[in-house]
Amino acid sequence: MDFLHERIFDPILESSGASDNLKQGVRYTKMRLEERNAAGMILYYWSAIVGTEPSISFAARMRSEGFERFEEAIDEFRVRFDDEFISRQ
Repeated sequence: MDFLHERIFDPILESSGASDNLKQGVRYTKMRLEERNAAGMILYYWSAIVGTEPSISFAARMRSEGFERFEEAIDEFRVRFDDEFISRQ
C-alpha cells in the first residue's frame, strides 16, 4: 500500500485540484485493496490495468485531471512485487 499511496493515492487525495469524484474513487479503491492480503492486492492492481469498464473510465478521469494512473507505475510495480515478493509474505 505504501507504494500505491506514494505513486497514486496521496497525490490525488492531497490535491486541492482533484475533483471530489476522483477522490471518492481513490478512497473506494483503497478500501477494496485493504480488504485483501498482499497477493490479493497485487491481483487487484493487475485487474485494474487489464481494464474493466469502471477501471477504464477511472483511469481516464485520473489522466484528464493530470494525475498518474496505475499504468504509469506498471514497470516499477512489476519489479517490486514479483513472485519472490509474494513468497516472502
